[in-house]
Amino acid sequence: MRHYDCQYYLNTDVFKGICKRDKSLINADDTACEKFMNAIKCKYCLNFALTSEELGLCMNKFDAYPEMNAVTCNDFKQ
Repeated sequence: MRHYDCQYYLNTDVFKGICKRDKSLINADDTACEKFMNAIKCKYCLNFALTSEELGLCMNKFDAYPEMNAVTCNDFKQ
């Protein structure tokens, strides 16, 4: 797991961000720490199925990107 997949990661640009827990500067691609928690992204949803490397299906109906944030999705299930 990487920092950019953590719910505590807040990006400041494409390469780095801030940890919401301790306000430290972190690189997006670095290995996540022991406090890692999955961010609410399509790739972690039970309704998501990967169809190719960069695309998938939501509920077998809608195209969705695995990295898409799903914080406003009413159907998100972990």
